[in-house]
Amino acid sequence: MRFSDRLKELRLAKNLSQRALALEGGVNFTYLSKIENEKLGFADYPSEEMICKLARALDADVDELLILADKIPTSIRQRVKERPDAFRKLASLDDVTLDNLMVHLGEKPIPRKTAKQKAR
Repeated sequence: MRFSDRLKELRLAKNLSQRALALEGGVNFTYLSKIENEKLGFADYPSEEMICKLARALDADVDELLILADKIPTSIRQRVKERPDAFRKLASLDDVTLDNLMVHLGEKPIPRKTAKQKAR
């Protein structure tokens, strides 16, 4: 999913217009429209600070939005610096192994599209 799509999805789920979210997020309405329509012009995504404001206004998971915007949340970045060995190992695991690890940790694995579903 793209950042812009998720932002719009979250906004609509809260039954907010772009103007209402702009007001709650402390951002100009036209800027929010440009974010949702991927027309920023000067960058692919808004700043980390802006993403955090929008996440708070939407009661959304800030880490999810940051990751969709190709920004690594500070808490994750710090942990990677502390344990690069562990993150290097995690990055080398295939999806099935990662899903099994998540189940072992008590988390639900993320549903993955099969090759047939991706081809559609």
